[in-house]
Amino acid sequence: MLDKICQIAILVLTPLAILLISKKIKWGFVAGLLSQPFWIITTYINKQWGVFIVSVIYFFIWGYGIYEWFFKEKENKKNENA
Repeated sequence: MLDKICQIAILVLTPLAILLISKKIKWGFVAGLLSQPFWIITTYINKQWGVFIVSVIYFFIWGYGIYEWFFKEKENKKNENA
């Protein structure tokens, strides 16, 4: 049952993330980050160790995207106003 939930979440969140990012909408990074736990769980359950490692790496990459698009932008505006 858990694997089916993960598969559905992957099916919805991953294409959504790619679509939003391709349209330059920063919320795609959030959708991508939300998809990663499901990728990690399903690859662990199915013992797909290569994809598991890539999923962990993507988790940090999506997090970096969130930092760049949500937080770094605010830091730059603060520095311009100072």
